[in-house]
Amino acid sequence: MRVAGELGAERAALASIRQSADAWRRRARLAHSHAALAGPTTVGDILVHAFPDRIARQDSGNPRRYQLANGRGARLLDDSSLFGEPWLVVIDLRFDERDSLILAAAPFDGGVLQRDFAAAFRTQRTVQWNRDNRAVEVFEEHRFAAITLDRRSVPATPEDAVPALLAAVRELGLQALPWSEAAIGLRQRVEFLRRHAADAALPDFSDARLLETLETWLAPALVGKRRLDALRAEELSNALAAQLDHAQRRLLDAQAPTTIKVPSGLDRPISYAGDAGPVLAVKLQELFGLAESPRVANGRVPITLHLLSPAGRPIQVTQDLHGFWERTYPEVKKELKGRYPKHPWPDDPWSAVATHRAKPRH
Repeated sequence: MRVAGELGAERAALASIRQSADAWRRRARLAHSHAALAGPTTVGDILVHAFPDRIARQDSGNPRRYQLANGRGARLLDDSSLFGEPWLVVIDLRFDERDSLILAAAPFDGGVLQRDFAAAFRTQRTVQWNRDNRAVEVFEEHRFAAITLDRRSVPATPEDAVPALLAAVRELGLQALPWSEAAIGLRQRVEFLRRHAADAALPDFSDARLLETLETWLAPALVGKRRLDALRAEELSNALAAQLDHAQRRLLDAQAPTTIKVPSGLDRPISYAGDAGPVLAVKLQELFGLAESPRVANGRVPITLHLLSPAGRPIQVTQDLHGFWERTYPEVKKELKGRYPKHPWPDDPWSAVATHRAKPRH
């Protein structure tokens, strides 16, 4: 047992390994004379054939850690006599959630792998997203099974970049994309109409569904790009809008319009943000002559009116314009007429001419 003493190994563990090696030598029909040539790696050179998934390579950054051919990580005991061995075949492990503990192993000559396991070697490209610089990185890796032997950076191709960018969006969330007000508004309008017109058969623009279908709607806009910040807001808006066919766009414009023409003659924007429904913020004087609250979704949903003073300050929030003129307007007129004397405050708002201007000077 001279070798055991030189290596500082446990005699009982080496004896057990030698017995296993003798058994495998007999199964492999190796002449017993090979035992006379035994060296520090002889036992391991034989055992790799019995446990090819337990072949392990030392981590260059952490010499007590090893990567196994089956993909798991493993570590040596602090006082292990195997410290410093570049290749091990692991006989016994205590499985832990992260890196398993190596209880028994034998070193072997790495040259055995090229000779007897040539089919397990391969070269492959690995594409990943670098979150720090928000760019796609591509590496060419030389591997033995799940063990990375060598790794070098190579240029990314369009075919590499798109899947990595989509993976980045899944990791970072949709907020990582350059959403314009128009794109956000389109999503809100579609989701509003899906709630109030189920028969419209509009696509699902919810966060969850958009993340599930990135390959369908976002991938075409990412072709030729290596970074997420290369995607322009206009390109994102176009990619989203492309999910609607011509009939769906006409339906959306008809039943969930972006603007509405008020009695003053101006087009004012409608907001579909939130679950409260569509909102129109407009100065009170621009609605003179309008008896009822306007509606969308083919008349099913009244617009919530945020009635504003001539200075743009909120006066009243209502979905019942008729009731406002009838019950609330007289009090509003009494309170604000003196504050805004240059603006019209008619006694009869039903028949007054709507305007967005102050009264003309005489």
